[in-house]
Amino acid sequence: MRYWVQLATEQFPPSNLIEQAVEAERAGFDAVNVSDHFQPWWEPGESGMAWALLGAIGQATERVGVGTGVTAPVHRYHPAVVAQFAATMEEMCPGRAFLGIGSGESLNESPCGMDWHDPAEQVARMDEALELIGRLLDGERVDHQGSYFRTKDAYLHTRGERRPPVYVSAFGPDAAGVAARRGDGLWTLADPEAAPGLIEAYRAACDDAGKQPGEIILQSGFSWSKDDDTALEGARVWKPTQLDEFYTDDWHDPKAMYEKAENELSDRSFTESYIVGSDPAHHRERIREIEKLGATVVCLQNGSGADPLGALRTYGEHVLN
Repeated sequence: MRYWVQLATEQFPPSNLIEQAVEAERAGFDAVNVSDHFQPWWEPGESGMAWALLGAIGQATERVGVGTGVTAPVHRYHPAVVAQFAATMEEMCPGRAFLGIGSGESLNESPCGMDWHDPAEQVARMDEALELIGRLLDGERVDHQGSYFRTKDAYLHTRGERRPPVYVSAFGPDAAGVAARRGDGLWTLADPEAAPGLIEAYRAACDDAGKQPGEIILQSGFSWSKDDDTALEGARVWKPTQLDEFYTDDWHDPKAMYEKAENELSDRSFTESYIVGSDPAHHRERIREIEKLGATVVCLQNGSGADPLGALRTYGEHVLN
């Protein structure tokens, strides 16, 4: 079992996230990824540019994997430029780079001028984007005129020796099928009700594609502090991430999203999905539950607003070992 930490561009400024990455490597995490957002889920928040941040993290660390969690090549990023970013990271951090890909949220795409579409079109856009990204990372020179994207003689002139793996975020069976056909693994939330069915759909689609299943990355968030109340208050801003409609419908006002989540989601319901508390044993127990769902990688977002560096040290000393 491997453990990744996701660093929250929505909650902390980039300079602090570089410190967190160094602390995460010291704590024993196997990889660091950063959320790739244009806006936070609430206001006031942060919104540092993930790609610039990852370049700095790659140079500040030595061992951990580095990648996005996740990038949406559906509007604000052209797939060819996403491939260029991944290839550049691999050249700078040999053997360490990876790319997380998802179908996006209105929160990040609508402010950049996109008219939001239904989930089926978002998944179709992701599928076409992944085809282009894969071909470019394989070293092809690509002419493409598709439903959503075009390239003219596109080619990655800088690539590392290794093709960086691409992990695909999925919340439904259609996206799980895309992950099987186009990616090197499935990335989804560690929801005990939804995850088993998605994993089954992904593995079945791998069989249909004649491929071995890749990584199964199951994600949750955690907030640690020296007392339970402070741990909860430090993570309260993450309530909007627990509402399904924010991933599918045209919600892109962070203030409205936070207000809706705070009104509709109780603290108890929130802590059933987010790992919150002061006792490391509680964190270990919850992580073991995620492992039993079938993960090969457990990805843990550090939402410890009260003490993010202390939380990582606590994980290194008392949770991961």
